[in-house]
Amino acid sequence: MANPMLRRLDFIYIPSKDVDADLAYYVETLGAEKVFNVSEMGTQVAMVRLGEGPRLLLAGHLEGEMPILIYLVEKLKKVKKELKARGWKLEQEVEIPHGPCCHVHGERWPALCDLELVRPEADQFLVR
Repeated sequence: MANPMLRRLDFIYIPSKDVDADLAYYVETLGAEKVFNVSEMGTQVAMVRLGEGPRLLLAGHLEGEMPILIYLVEKLKKVKKELKARGWKLEQEVEIPHGPCCHVHGERWPALCDLELVRPEADQFLVR
């Protein structure tokens, strides 16, 4: 049975050493739809859609090579409490254009975020 806390995988943040080159590959080679490509606050992030799955974010500010899976949740506060009770370690809380997130680490998968979607229209404001 699926975890009732996690509604769906909404985004995959992918570390990128060259966002423009990676964006070109996804669009030109894989046929992805470019949603936005922004450079602000010392980093660059581009979003693409590739099929019906989660949106992919190519992120210049992420360290390492592991992607970060961002799951949509109903109530972030409730999910944080339950994940901590299950042994997950809360790393940090961040705000992305779509809403607040918490970044947690588990024993086996070090890259999971939960997002409470409070601004579903954020994509249209980032289009450039």
